[in-house]
Amino acid sequence: MAAPVSQPPVAARASTRILPRGLGALPESAPASLRFSVGRRRRAARLEVKASGNVFGNHFQVATYGESHGGGVGCVISGCPPRIPLTEADMQVELDRRRPGQSRITTPRKETDTCKILSGTHEGMTTGTPIHVFVPNTDQRGGDYSEMAKAYRPSHADATYDFKYGVRAVQGGGRSSARETIGRVAAGALAKKILKLKSGVEILAFVSKVHQVVLPEDAVDYETVTMEQIESNIVRCPDPEYAEKMIAAIDKVRVRGDSIGGVVTCIARNVPRGIGSPVFDKLEAELAKAMLSLPASKGFEIGSGFAGTDFTGSEHNDEFYMDEAGNVRTRTNRSGGVQGGISNGEIIYFKVAFKPTATIGKKQNTVSREHQDVELLARGRHDPCVVPRAVPMVESMAALVLMDQLMAHIAQCEMFPLNLALQEPIGSASSASELAPNLS
Repeated sequence: MAAPVSQPPVAARASTRILPRGLGALPESAPASLRFSVGRRRRAARLEVKASGNVFGNHFQVATYGESHGGGVGCVISGCPPRIPLTEADMQVELDRRRPGQSRITTPRKETDTCKILSGTHEGMTTGTPIHVFVPNTDQRGGDYSEMAKAYRPSHADATYDFKYGVRAVQGGGRSSARETIGRVAAGALAKKILKLKSGVEILAFVSKVHQVVLPEDAVDYETVTMEQIESNIVRCPDPEYAEKMIAAIDKVRVRGDSIGGVVTCIARNVPRGIGSPVFDKLEAELAKAMLSLPASKGFEIGSGFAGTDFTGSEHNDEFYMDEAGNVRTRTNRSGGVQGGISNGEIIYFKVAFKPTATIGKKQNTVSREHQDVELLARGRHDPCVVPRAVPMVESMAALVLMDQLMAHIAQCEMFPLNLALQEPIGSASSASELAPNLS
């Protein structure tokens, strides 16, 4: 009887890698991104590279899509809890605050930014499935970008998109346009609603600086400032006197075809204690990432920020005390409501700096795509100062961070009974009763 043909052990057979013709065997230590997966039958090998950059969040996930002069923009929201009341009107309120053409100090591009919810709701309630929101582009002027197709706008993303991808959508700046933020604001409107229902969280942002006009730190009471005060003027500064100064500063550069930058301050009230995931997903780290992902953003600081370096420890520390209700509070809030990367129950406040709009109506020296020194006089419709329209964008990104971190906290820390001597359950009786009819 012929001797049986020996077979390699199952484990050895499973680890054998069949490679395309001409490639040698890869060692087991080779990175997974370089390995080819091939079935029993010989077929073309496939190399898969995952490099997205268009999805934000881990639990409450938002993927944005679209470009300035494409067919439209929008987002897909995954992980939204079911049975949350939601209509297009809920999102439209926030989109109207972001839309172009709303005043003389914003871009004159005329877009209604009317949103349509294409999936994820039924009879005005979320179903727990992905929510698709779409907003069409209706006022494109691609011809305004003929010069920018040949030459790079200084300090714009034109050049770096070419450096990275070797191709770019020229009209309107393509994916680097602020129209991409429509998806963020739509998703942020939903996140703000859920945060309010669950814990009474309120997120407000306002313009605190335009160029050299700086709103004094004590001009706004973070405890009492309202949306009505912020929305009472076109620059979104809650102080009427400084609002007029800011508008005048924008008007001055607008008529000259120039631009200026500014600062948006954001506050979040009633944020539950315990939100944030040390060490790499600390609350302030997630907020910083979110804010610095916004177009034209250049700086972020929370609490005392860089000014805190001027203090000694004894001057800077927020001393604890027990309030009348028996809660642990801090007498000051230089920490900005976050300590050790975790919310402490005080008001969260931070600032985001935005640079002057890169596209201006002044002749500038630059380089062409053919690597020739040239002059560029850009056309198109652009904001002379981005901060008035950045206010709802900042609020939305803050809401997305807090929503994502809230879900992470509940999943990890409220799966089992709490240590009530130290912890508090997320949510309040008032917010739960408001939502209860919709959850029955």
